[in-house]
Order: sequence, then C-alpha cells, then structure tokens
Amino acid sequence: MSKFAKLKEVVASVETDVEKFYNAGNSAAGTRVRKALQEIKGLAQEIRTEITEKKNQGK
Repeated sequence: MSKFAKLKEVVASVETDVEKFYNAGNSAAGTRVRKALQEIKGLAQEIRTEITEKKNQGK
C-alpha cells in the first residue's frame, strides 16, 4: 500500500510541470514530466507484481 501512496505523491508533484509544459511551452518542465512518468511506470509495475503475488498466495 505504501507504493500506491508514493505513486499518488509523484502524480501530484508533477502536476504543475505538466501545466507549465502544455500551457506555457516550458521544455524543461517537459523533461521533468518525462522523468516523473518513468518513475510512475516503475512504481506501477512494482504494484502490479505485488498484487499478482498476493493474489496467487490465496490459491
């Protein structure tokens, strides 16, 4: 559950950079968004693996 909280934290922290990139055309903000999305991807994969393991323990 802590990984999901971390995922929500990363999404919330990148929100301003997303707005800066799309609304103001700030390319540095776009780089930060891409970095955050890579972190989100990794966290999502870890959560998926954890869920699968937990699900399979019940079988």
